[in-house]
Amino acid sequence: MKKTIIAVALVTTTLLTMLSANVLAAAQFPRNLRIVIGSTSTGGDTYQNSSIVAEALAQKLGINVKVDAVGATAAFNTLKRISNGSTIMIFHDQAYLGYLYKQKGYENPFEAYRIGPTIAINPGNAYLVAKNSAYKTVDEMMTACADGTTIRVAIQPGGVSEIGYSALKNAIHIQHPGKESCMVAVNRGSQSDKNQAMFDGLADLINGSVQGNEQYTRLPANDQKAMRFIWLTARKKTIEQANPEGLGETNRDMLLEYVDPNVNVTQDGSRNFTFDKEFFFLFNKDMDEALVARLDKALTEIFAEGKIQKTQKRTFFIPNFMPSQEAEAYLKNKMDQYEKIIDSLQ
Repeated sequence: MKKTIIAVALVTTTLLTMLSANVLAAAQFPRNLRIVIGSTSTGGDTYQNSSIVAEALAQKLGINVKVDAVGATAAFNTLKRISNGSTIMIFHDQAYLGYLYKQKGYENPFEAYRIGPTIAINPGNAYLVAKNSAYKTVDEMMTACADGTTIRVAIQPGGVSEIGYSALKNAIHIQHPGKESCMVAVNRGSQSDKNQAMFDGLADLINGSVQGNEQYTRLPANDQKAMRFIWLTARKKTIEQANPEGLGETNRDMLLEYVDPNVNVTQDGSRNFTFDKEFFFLFNKDMDEALVARLDKALTEIFAEGKIQKTQKRTFFIPNFMPSQEAEAYLKNKMDQYEKIIDSLQ
């Protein structure tokens, strides 16, 4: 009797495995897959990162994959309308930061959409001062705030650009209560606008990126456009995964000088704040579960092969694949941590 039960169980398990495999095989994305992104730029990091993944998916799935730079609002609206898997989205932490900062057009992505796999990190989120600035470190700037000096920070409000600024104000609030008001935002739009604020002497500190601002760090100190890094928000282990040559004339060892623990911006009095700008998929809430599994499987195989990681690193992205379920839990926890920082400053 026991042998019969075991035999039946084995047959049942085999049938379920075969059924699962057949369902997955039957789940096919349309011949033409559109990936909308939360950016209107075809030269920015979102488009570049998405294009790398799109090309790999096209080869793996045997379909045509097009990246469409429509911007956040249009991308979200499109995603809500289309549930058959013909249109999916790639964005980054702005997807939930825009919601936390109460930006128009942003909803809680964990409720309005379905979170898909993570694919990469842009480790370049940075803060810079003029090369001839009297401030050499972030700590000096926070100490100046504690002494009542106003520090002006050029940011683009409402997302990735602002979260580091919020972290600085939060650290001052923890270490020097009541003095966080001395750090003030100079709200700007594009990176060129933030740069110009520094060129014109309207900002003491700006949010930038390794990719966009490294060229200015090579200029002599007497040049009006000369800058220097003082903080990269990325985790140390993220920067350590970059190629040794880094970017431009700034190698990996030089970049590591600007991250935790060499730069201390406390998050809660016991640990330092870090922020990796991470890219991930978003799906319509009602998209077929089998299609989600199909994409997870395809990306798992792509990253197991190892080729895409080399392409990502050549363009200063750090590979960071997590399948949908793991990615959703990870990103939700990340949002919850940053929500506490933002709420503390309300």
